[in-house]
Amino acid sequence: MIKALRRPLLLTLALLGAVGSFMMGSASAEPRTVLIGLAAPMSGLSGSTGVALERAAQLAVDDLNSGKPVIAGEPVLFKLLAQDDRADPRTGELIADYFVKSRVAAVVGHWNSGVGIPAARIYAAAGIPHVAPAVTAPAYTQQGDASAFRIVPHDGEGALLTADYVVRDLKAGNIAVIDDSTVFGTTYADEFVKSVKALQGRVGARYTVSSKTSDFNSILRAIRDNDPDVVFFAGLDAQAAQLVQDMRRLQVRARLVGIGGVVGPTFLKLAGAAGEGVSVVEPGLPSYKGPQWTHFEQAWKARYREDIYLYAPFAYDAVRVIAAAMREADSVDAAKVTASLHRIRYKGISGNIAFDAQGNLRDPVFTLYQVSQGRWRVIRSMGHSEKN
Repeated sequence: MIKALRRPLLLTLALLGAVGSFMMGSASAEPRTVLIGLAAPMSGLSGSTGVALERAAQLAVDDLNSGKPVIAGEPVLFKLLAQDDRADPRTGELIADYFVKSRVAAVVGHWNSGVGIPAARIYAAAGIPHVAPAVTAPAYTQQGDASAFRIVPHDGEGALLTADYVVRDLKAGNIAVIDDSTVFGTTYADEFVKSVKALQGRVGARYTVSSKTSDFNSILRAIRDNDPDVVFFAGLDAQAAQLVQDMRRLQVRARLVGIGGVVGPTFLKLAGAAGEGVSVVEPGLPSYKGPQWTHFEQAWKARYREDIYLYAPFAYDAVRVIAAAMREADSVDAAKVTASLHRIRYKGISGNIAFDAQGNLRDPVFTLYQVSQGRWRVIRSMGHSEKN
């Protein structure tokens, strides 16, 4: 009898030992690493922007990991793989190839349209979902790429609102247009001119300069002779600051109106007193509210001890919306995550995020800013309702 009882007992003990070993192994198993690539200019004239995007994305990754995420029943650890694309198209392509070889699950990037458009083709060929926190040229989502998304409005929408502001609010009867010869600047300027004409406004002259020039003398002398009411500049912050300084030095009396990418500390620092009165239509809300934003703001200031850069919230939300799509798909498979992004409805710190069939942001919101007493001041929010 004793022998008969010992076999089941020993078998039970053996099974319990095996289960215990399995449970211990599961508890001690390392989480699966999910790589998210981030590409932005972290050096050169736009370096401060790229660094801000990386910082925001890292905060998002840290927040996700603090919640002990589980996907498909498996614990995961998100990791950011950040790269400096130098605002250079060829470097952007090399980084895109590197991300593909590194088997990233998704990409946040790029910032410049001229970099993001060619890089997107490489991500598309690999089927990797990519969410741009700033690429605004319409062509970015017009390449037949189902995996391309942008978390900011595109240039056509921003240009229409800017043209409406210049023609109707400023009542400019004569407008000079300058672009910086980049894909971003040229596309935005083209859309702006088209919108001005549709509003029965007049573009008196159109000029193109190199994005690297700091010499506006000859153009501004020609502009001064034409005596425009507004100079519209399709370029970024550092160059816009140089332009407005030269305008005041050469006594060009027109108001300068800029585009997205100008609002921030760089322009204020470089433009100084010459920047007074400059206006810019930027994507995003005029202010952020709610517990998500409060957490982000506190985490940012505790870690980086400086003001939040305008585009940082978009990078934070880009990481978070990718992770939300993975949770909804219960997978990190690229095709499933891409399909999930097309369906997603996500409330981020920058606003409500949903994408149309092309990957553009639904219901985009803009804010009109103006420099007053050395600070960027909010004039009003702008959106679809103001277009009609």
